[in-house]
Amino acid sequence: MVRKIESKIVDYRVSVVEKVDESELPATDVVHMHESVERPEMLVGSTYKIKTPLSEHALYVTINDIVLNEGTEHELRRPFEIFINSKNMDHFQWVLALTRVISAVFRKGGDSTFLVEELKAVFDPKGGYFKRGGRYMPSLVADIGYAIESHMKSIGMIREDGPDEHQKKFIAEKRAELDRGKTAAAPDDHGNTGFPDSATLCSKCYTKALVLMDGCMTCLSCGDSKCG
Repeated sequence: MVRKIESKIVDYRVSVVEKVDESELPATDVVHMHESVERPEMLVGSTYKIKTPLSEHALYVTINDIVLNEGTEHELRRPFEIFINSKNMDHFQWVLALTRVISAVFRKGGDSTFLVEELKAVFDPKGGYFKRGGRYMPSLVADIGYAIESHMKSIGMIREDGPDEHQKKFIAEKRAELDRGKTAAAPDDHGNTGFPDSATLCSKCYTKALVLMDGCMTCLSCGDSKCG
């Protein structure tokens, strides 16, 4: 705003904006995940079993979580460390290195969900394998990635992105239509997937559940259809 000075100027001073003393500002008690957060004496975790046809011994993936801001509206449960154990020592070196790197990323803070996609994208040049239910695993590393994804979903870091009610109804109708007069084998650990033997691999969910229905390739696991 412009102001016209009508009288003679006899004195002046420079206006100074007062600095706010940061020590007088209200401190926040919200704790975020960062590498300086000390490890508590006890952590709560979950263990996931990975059984593959590549070895007679299973791998056990244990992920321990730290609870931040416990008992407040800002309470968060975040992964803090990961351990992988097995009687099979063939993969000891790279498994140990992988757990140390992943644990370091967890403790660094920020969004660590990117680890899931990075691990799931690793392919074994010797070929992958099928798990119970017909899901294809491109590598053992990818299987570990799926275990971490399951854990992150359970603690709310990754939103569950499954079929909606319409898709579930569509899948149920298609399976019922296909199973008329047939009985699909129950899924087990010996190659049976619970889907027709003629089913092929779905490129969306990597499950051997893609069948030809009404002239259209349809996945009986995730509902993906080439006809929309």
